[in-house]
Amino acid sequence: MTPRPDCGETSYRGSGRLLGRKALITGGDSGIGRAAAIAYGREGADVAINYYPSEEPDAREVVDLIQRAGRKAVAIPMDIRTRANCEKIIAHAVSSLGGLDILVNNAAYQQSKADISEISDEQMVRTFETNIFATFRLSKAAIPHLRPGAVIINTGSVNSYDPGEELLDYASTKGAILIFTKGLAKQLAKKGIRVTMVAPGPFWTPLQVAGGQLPGKLGEFGKDTPLGRAGQPVELAGHYVLLASDESSFTTGGAVGAHGGKGNP
Repeated sequence: MTPRPDCGETSYRGSGRLLGRKALITGGDSGIGRAAAIAYGREGADVAINYYPSEEPDAREVVDLIQRAGRKAVAIPMDIRTRANCEKIIAHAVSSLGGLDILVNNAAYQQSKADISEISDEQMVRTFETNIFATFRLSKAAIPHLRPGAVIINTGSVNSYDPGEELLDYASTKGAILIFTKGLAKQLAKKGIRVTMVAPGPFWTPLQVAGGQLPGKLGEFGKDTPLGRAGQPVELAGHYVLLASDESSFTTGGAVGAHGGKGNP
């Protein structure tokens, strides 16, 4: 990508806010997931990242950055679109890390289409399998391993509240993630487990250059925000850290946004 997204590789500085925690982040090789993984490592957490197998070079960079922060890093290359794989990912993370305190459901699939007639059944199924089915399956598999004080953080979107007309299937999954977050938070409160959501606006990630924007529109990405630009992934890292930390011990069932001034959560 040109310019290369800033995921905090050189800029993020930790302060021990997640010392000793064990985290799993899906989509942890690039974009928002990469920024969260780097931040978690530098805040003292051991981190497992799941990613699509073809993204191995990017994943290895993240593993190296976490290890250089003095923490354990675990790479789990696996497609999250089946129940069996979701269960394997959780089992691998728990076994490798020695437990699990934080689950970040972040991996996503997005393709822009101007009209519903252009959305193939295959695209719709892939979007739902990746974005909401996997979030459900991974959470279900992880919960038996989570103790009081653990956290599930889901990556929603500004589309959870204000769907883009060119992102009909994607926005539908992000709306589902919002409701899933609120409902699961109510279920798990009695177990002492918090469930929250981060709702990004336009952020400069590989999702956008891999079909996430309509043809010819990439150069305008983010310019319609009051701040006049797209965000960089590192500008979301602090949100994931705060929601995972004990500083947010009374925060569950809600969403934190970063949208460049458009007024959503």
